[in-house]
Amino acid sequence: MLTDGFQIMIAETIGTAILIILGDGVVAGVLLARSKAQNAGWIVITTGWALAVAIGVYAIGGLTGAHLNPAVTIGLAVIAPADANAWGLVPWYLAGEFLGAFIGAVLVFLHYLPHWAHTEDPGLKLAVFSTGPAIRSTVANLISEVIGTFLLVFGVLAIVGNELAPGLAALLIGFLVWAIGLSLGGPTGYAINPARDLGPRIAHAVLPIAGKGGSDWSYSWIPVVGPIIGGVLGALAYQALFTNYLMAA
Repeated sequence: MLTDGFQIMIAETIGTAILIILGDGVVAGVLLARSKAQNAGWIVITTGWALAVAIGVYAIGGLTGAHLNPAVTIGLAVIAPADANAWGLVPWYLAGEFLGAFIGAVLVFLHYLPHWAHTEDPGLKLAVFSTGPAIRSTVANLISEVIGTFLLVFGVLAIVGNELAPGLAALLIGFLVWAIGLSLGGPTGYAINPARDLGPRIAHAVLPIAGKGGSDWSYSWIPVVGPIIGGVLGALAYQALFTNYLMAA
């Protein structure tokens, strides 16, 4: 496992870029006009994101643990032993995650380059890059992101805490993200990852996308703050359950 901050940043940049290329890529395929996958639907999107997570974890899991998500990074740092230097590495993880998410979004833009001009709805173009609520309600949307990310981080810790065959954990984490998307993704599009939402949202704001509208900055804090709260709560809940109770049993 890497312990050098710069190397961690490079690895997380690569892993998160892979996540976004495949994740935002499937959304682009489903939403953009004249794509061969246009209107393929929610099942295709959630499946694509699940596989994107699994591939991202496989790519760099042996190097950094493949956080790919600031909510995971911060949640793990909160429960890390005091002598683990976890907080010292957090800025490197975060830098890689946000940079990788931005790079991945730029590559999706380039991959679907002819399709932006043929897509009339600016809301669909934004949806390729970032999440948005089905019903706009600050409290409800924030709660949805907290719940989804709580389950993500709690579930990831539960998966890696079991003795599994090599390589199986990454696939199960992909299944976990698939389940969250299918069951809980309806209200907000399940960002459950600040980098996944903010990095591509910034890309949407700066890229020369034909006919794009605004980047919905008034909503943008919810898929950042909600996942961080949920990630910390999920990590603390897992630690409390399995450290304080099960290990004492």
